[in-house]
Amino acid sequence: MCSGGCAKCLGITLIPLAVLCTLANILLFFPGGEVVSNNEHITDEVWYFGGMLGSGVLMIFPALVFLGLKNNDCCGCCGNESCGKRFAMFTSIIFAAVGLLGAGYCFVVSAVALNRGPKCNNGSNWNYPFENGNYLSNDTMWALCKSPEHIIPWNLTLFSLLLIMSGIQVVLCAIQVVNGLIGTICGDCTCCGCCGVNPGSREKTGFICGIYVELFHCKALA
Repeated sequence: MCSGGCAKCLGITLIPLAVLCTLANILLFFPGGEVVSNNEHITDEVWYFGGMLGSGVLMIFPALVFLGLKNNDCCGCCGNESCGKRFAMFTSIIFAAVGLLGAGYCFVVSAVALNRGPKCNNGSNWNYPFENGNYLSNDTMWALCKSPEHIIPWNLTLFSLLLIMSGIQVVLCAIQVVNGLIGTICGDCTCCGCCGVNPGSREKTGFICGIYVELFHCKALA
């Protein structure tokens, strides 16, 4: 897999994940699928915008950068296409780090929200009736929440989805960090060549790039 082509695949995957995380966060503003009369009745972690900001907006930027890496040579770096490709791949590492921070933020917020449980009406006031995730393995405790109706499965499902999707985003961005490092060292790879040398040849590319050539069985450029 070429480094630019790999980045494009990652970008294509990140965009729908970012959209889904944003939608999940928006739905959390309607506990149990209902419109609340007081914003203070919404679980605090929803206002941290983990899905909208962390795994949503911040993830769009690296996704778009990854999508354009295949054809981006940074203006050829003053006529040197190889240099331009390497600089583009190096830039992608920075954006991948931004994606890691955003997805990591969403992951942490979602984990805290799942452990803490939703804010609900226990019959007398609005509070957090659960602690340390004790409601996760004991659904009989769900009766402590009188309203909104279905608030626990609603929050549990949406925050679980955010946790899973942000975890996937973390993995994908981490892959691009590694892929970007390889692309920075070796440049992009095409089906007919990698680093411009035959497999096994390391005179022009150095030890690491030579290993990359051998691992991916690239052929010399025509």
